[in-house]
Amino acid sequence: MYSSITKKSYSRIRETSTGSTADIPLQDIHHQESPSHSVDSIRPSFDSIKDLSKNPLRSRTFKLGHPDCSFAPNVIQNQKYNFLSFIPVVLYHQFKFFFNMYFLLVALSQLIKVLQIGYMFTYFGPLLFVLSVTMFKEGYDDYIRYCRDKEANSKLYDRLSEGGVKKVPSSDLKVGDLVFIHKNDTVPADCILLRTVENTGTCFIRTDQLDGETDWKLRIAVNTSQKSVANESLLDEDTSVYAEPPHKDIHSFVGNITWKTKNNHVDPLTTDNMIWMNTVIASDTVLGLVTYTGKDTKAVLNTSSAATKIGLVDLEINQLSKVLALVTLILSLIMVGLDGFKGLWYVYTLRFLILFSYIIPISLRVNLDMSKTMYSYQMMNDSEIKGTIVRTSTIPEGLGRIDYLLSDKTGTLTKNEMEMRKIHMGTVSFDSESMEEVSMQLKEAFKEKVSDANFAFKRQQGMSMKVKDVLCALALCHNVTPTTDDHGNVFYQAASPDEVAIVQWTESVGLQLIYRDINTIRIRCLANTLEYEILETFPFTSESKRMGIIVRDVLTNEITFYQKGADSIMSQIVCYNDWLEEECSNMAREGLRTLVIGKKHLSKEHYDEFNRQYHQAKLILHDRSEAIQQVVKTYLENDLELLGLTGVEDKLQDNVKFTLELLRNAGLHIWMLTGDKIETATCIAMSSKLVARNQPIYQITKVSSLENALEKLDQVRTMRDCALVIDGESLQFYLDHASQELISLALTLPVVVCSRCTPTQKADIVSLINSSTNKRTCAVGDGGNDVSMIQAAHVGIGIEGREGRQASLAADFSVTQFSHLSRLLLWHGRNSYQRSAKLAHFIIHRGFIISIMQAVFSALFYFAPIGLYQGFILVGYTTIYTMFPVFSLVFDQDITDDKALLYPELYKELTKGRTLTYKTFFIWILISVYQGGVIMILAIWLFEDEFIRIVSISFTSLIFNELFMVAMEVSTWHIAMVLSLILTGSFYITSMWYLPNYFDITFITSFPFIWKVSVIVSTSILPVFMYKQLMWILHPPGHAKL
Repeated sequence: MYSSITKKSYSRIRETSTGSTADIPLQDIHHQESPSHSVDSIRPSFDSIKDLSKNPLRSRTFKLGHPDCSFAPNVIQNQKYNFLSFIPVVLYHQFKFFFNMYFLLVALSQLIKVLQIGYMFTYFGPLLFVLSVTMFKEGYDDYIRYCRDKEANSKLYDRLSEGGVKKVPSSDLKVGDLVFIHKNDTVPADCILLRTVENTGTCFIRTDQLDGETDWKLRIAVNTSQKSVANESLLDEDTSVYAEPPHKDIHSFVGNITWKTKNNHVDPLTTDNMIWMNTVIASDTVLGLVTYTGKDTKAVLNTSSAATKIGLVDLEINQLSKVLALVTLILSLIMVGLDGFKGLWYVYTLRFLILFSYIIPISLRVNLDMSKTMYSYQMMNDSEIKGTIVRTSTIPEGLGRIDYLLSDKTGTLTKNEMEMRKIHMGTVSFDSESMEEVSMQLKEAFKEKVSDANFAFKRQQGMSMKVKDVLCALALCHNVTPTTDDHGNVFYQAASPDEVAIVQWTESVGLQLIYRDINTIRIRCLANTLEYEILETFPFTSESKRMGIIVRDVLTNEITFYQKGADSIMSQIVCYNDWLEEECSNMAREGLRTLVIGKKHLSKEHYDEFNRQYHQAKLILHDRSEAIQQVVKTYLENDLELLGLTGVEDKLQDNVKFTLELLRNAGLHIWMLTGDKIETATCIAMSSKLVARNQPIYQITKVSSLENALEKLDQVRTMRDCALVIDGESLQFYLDHASQELISLALTLPVVVCSRCTPTQKADIVSLINSSTNKRTCAVGDGGNDVSMIQAAHVGIGIEGREGRQASLAADFSVTQFSHLSRLLLWHGRNSYQRSAKLAHFIIHRGFIISIMQAVFSALFYFAPIGLYQGFILVGYTTIYTMFPVFSLVFDQDITDDKALLYPELYKELTKGRTLTYKTFFIWILISVYQGGVIMILAIWLFEDEFIRIVSISFTSLIFNELFMVAMEVSTWHIAMVLSLILTGSFYITSMWYLPNYFDITFITSFPFIWKVSVIVSTSILPVFMYKQLMWILHPPGHAKL
């Protein structure tokens, strides 16, 4: 596109304010002609196609340069609400839970005069406070989403039309538009690559926000459009484009582009010609043709909408509240029934329901919300896991109940930094400590030959030539391109970090790649520059598991076919040997990614015959891939000379092995879901110790029939404690046809690894585990392709890394490295869940005990539905008199952080859910019944002469009972607990002097009052204390056994 202009002039032109982009002349670019096909032989002609564009799930045909408004608008919309739906939707999500609906009904009952009890603000105040906080948080979060969407939709792009180049927001782009996308710009829609700056028609894109891979991908412009004289000349063409229906698979695309003014010439379109939305142009400016927009793009199709996540304790409390409501109803009916259902008994029943509404205290919701904010603060301020951010403060306790941990690989478990560690050539092996010897051997091979050399020298020279052969193969057989940045620094671009690592290694030992395009490759050693013509390349695919290249030495005209690939495939292609299998196993045990290298010399006649057959196979319209592969197998892939074996290490994140071991010991089932190829996923699973050293591995690949799928599952069942590795294609087949069979087996396995996973597949796996079990899932990832998985899990954790912040921003929790998970789950998760459970128990107890006292009081006063406590002291009971001591339980901890990490097995107890169960719930109910009954009965019995002062007697006993109960629940004392108990007790005693309507100063300062209250409190507390001590002895918790 801009190939006739230097970078400086190109930069100058871009600075102009007018649409000069379309006016830049382009020099002729010479390409090898692609065969011309008739459009009718591939698909119906454009004119015969009916209007299929209105259905986005159908294939589409459109004209180049003619915007089509019938397709989805190119708008990004992540908002959950709009102006009209915000209040109704938020209220619906709040009141669909019984817990909140109960509070609402109780508050509304106070609008009916005959049901009014006490002050109305005591009912509506807490409810409105909770709703206001929730609505503010939801509104703020949605406003942030709105701002992000607006920013993305407003980004300007250069659109080329008959009127020239005009800057338009991305939301205005339509199918059929021509758009310029500059270096480091995000692709605004799924586009066909028409032209690039490079003469070769190639460009690199970064796909980390789409598939999670940080490696740059090579894309090739459409041949005919790349050779056009100028950009605007494309608008003069009568050109139609056919594209398959939108789908989620980012690795496949079928289409074609027909140039009617060029004798109906057809250029087939594949994934290599496509640049997907949310990818980033890594090289210079390209010209794209918008093909899919908005909701039809791969990025949107692979992104699921975020569901509102509810805290685990909230769900459990919601269930318990139903039981409490039933208890309240039964208690109310008992009170009315004991009175013989006299008069307006149904009104009395409702009044009793309101009187006993403290059994389900709304303060529970307030305290839980406040405690979650405290837990979030503690996590974000933990110096051991600096950089941790809590983005969803409603579910911190969920970290304490994780059963399944599903992790991405690239950037999460690994750093995505490759290093060449070993090379084996049959008779000799070199590791990282002996690479200098490789360099010496290479230099020796490039020296002039000595004709009268002795035997020892010839032997040494033979070894040097072997080293030269394998290094030349590594320096030639790849897809790496050397590139210079703006500062003149040379770096390598490639579709795989393995490739870059190997080329960097060859450079380090003296053989440097200095130039590469689609036709030529040059390498240099010492003062020698070797130039090769690239005759044909065979890219790596997950199906072939190998890549190859045919090159011609420009100096000698020697034609050579080089190939490298997985040992499972290459072992059948190279000549027989007795060392390859053993050495591959040795390297695999070390966690190294292995590649087998081979070569084959081709005569000119042999190559010409191959070339003729190869191009004939490329003309076949049906089963083209199989035909091409058959030609390659017949003429090239047989009897290759085995040159060597390489071992590359993908560096793990810091402390990954230790962290995985801790989490496994804590009872978590760990799955690895990655978009990388199956060999890479297997290697990392082994090197990270996710798969044990001698643990058998069973791979499921290329499943295409139900019978074959079920047969493979049966084979897995016969292998005890094996690790299952499955590829994306097979996984999709199981998800479509045998999901329950797969998941029921996978849940029994210690390790599951899924490779070549699409973002949607990752989310589907999480959802399948959620629906198939009652277990809690946690998803961890660092790329945009992990967002759907993170949102589908009960708890989503994002890692800020090289793949950007998209996963981090979409997650519930954000950390800076994988190793922080151990402390986040085993320490903070444990504390958050246990503290929330203890807090919930105590607040329910606090509400139930006062309701029991109310029931006893009403029973003694002829079952009249009259409140025992009213006004200030009723409000103060759940606020200033008990709130701070009860809330101080959020600082409690049963063990230290060192013990929590030293004994991860303690986490298993939490995952069993025994902390907050119906059993513990009913124990607290019985304690409340006992203490409420004792306090009220003893208050009446001991103070029968002062019955008129029953309120001050019973209320004082109740307050001190609750303060002692808080002290009994403390496992480890914190300064906040001590201060809250002392200050609250002092404040209550002081406040009695300022509430003469409730307390008689003369009476409460008398000695009989003091000792009788002491007796009541002691009788209430001591049996409970003895019971707890006995249970501690008979059934001690796990941490007490340490």
